[in-house]
Amino acid sequence: MALHKIFAIAVASIIALGMEAKTLVAYFSATGTTKIAAAKIAREQKASLWEIEADESYTAADLDWRNPQSRSSIEMNERKARPAIKQCTDVTPYDTIYVGFPIWWDICPRIIDTWLDNNLEQLEGKTLIPFATSGSSTIDGAVRYLRRTYPSLQWQEGRLMR
Repeated sequence: MALHKIFAIAVASIIALGMEAKTLVAYFSATGTTKIAAAKIAREQKASLWEIEADESYTAADLDWRNPQSRSSIEMNERKARPAIKQCTDVTPYDTIYVGFPIWWDICPRIIDTWLDNNLEQLEGKTLIPFATSGSSTIDGAVRYLRRTYPSLQWQEGRLMR
């Protein structure tokens, strides 16, 4: 029997048993751009949507990457920085999780590390799909960073949203 037929039968069996795969789109958006991309993915995938929110919102001055004393510059230059987040969502019911963020310094913002660290045990065994927004960068550096920093997680190819 062809592999695609076996897969189709397996999927049909899972759905028939009421164990349909659940998808979550979790994202951080400092300016609203990633929020728009996340909402689009959630609609396309019929997924739940969760915003990873900083405990203290980022201001325009915080996001000034040209200022080495700005909050984002300080966080990104400190590899172990973990900005506080308001709360975490329960990721246990989800099989597939899209993780979205703007590209900062060619990787994901440190707040994504905070969220991943807080959910690490619950994320193991799940399919994680990174997506990012950027006007000029690619997602390649962020995907390499995520795979290197969180090797126990099952990262898929990333997707850059413009």
